[in-house]
Amino acid sequence: MAENETKVLVNDEEQYSLWPAYLAVPSGWRDTGVAGTKEGCLEYVREVWTDMRPLSLRRHMEAGER
Repeated sequence: MAENETKVLVNDEEQYSLWPAYLAVPSGWRDTGVAGTKEGCLEYVREVWTDMRPLSLRRHMEAGER
């Protein structure tokens, strides 16, 4: 694993973060399986993270609409 390799992490609130691939995944985050250059990882995050609101807020707002 190259020292400049980056991976994409996600937490339980479905928020994304870039993380150095050589470091252990911190508590509260999980590896998405996407890794590579910083630019490639950023492109992946732009594609999948289309709603910046935390999952708990989205659920709360959806419940209020019912």
